Amino acid sequence: MAVLPILKWPDPRLSTVCSPVGAAVAPLQELIADMFDTMYAAPGRGLAGPQVGAMQRLFVMDVTWKEGARSPVVMIDPEILDRSPELVTGEEGCLSIPGITADVARPDWVVMAWTDATGARRQERLDGFAARCAQHELDHLDGRVTFDRLTPTARALAETRYQQGPAS
Repeated sequence: MAVLPILKWPDPRLSTVCSPVGAAVAPLQELIADMFDTMYAAPGRGLAGPQVGAMQRLFVMDVTWKEGARSPVVMIDPEILDRSPELVTGEEGCLSIPGITADVARPDWVVMAWTDATGARRQERLDGFAARCAQHELDHLDGRVTFDRLTPTARALAETRYQQGPAS
């Protein structure tokens, strides 16, 4: 398949709410394969459609491949049905904001519903890092990036670090 270019912030497409896919998942198979190739090559653990210019509500993720076996997941038209009332703060990076990590507070678990690559409707509780990754990618589908989850002061610092580029 192919490794696609990843859009970098502040590309306006990263701030755009994506369109639902609906029932037609068959035409997405090549895009999904390309998104996995792109994510693994980056190397990342998740990649959303808008990060590669596909303005549709889908993302791919694999939270285990860096530690061992691959466990690829495709979520089309995902939604959160339930979430932990407790927030847990954890470090997040983003392939569209390379070189920047930030502490983001998110629910520790979520119950997700989505359509998989075969067109089957799925529902599952995700915990820990899988929940964090899915929420991060879902943010992309809603036109949000990591910066949008930060306090104004933390955002200003992170944006400044990003704009200055890597330390030499």
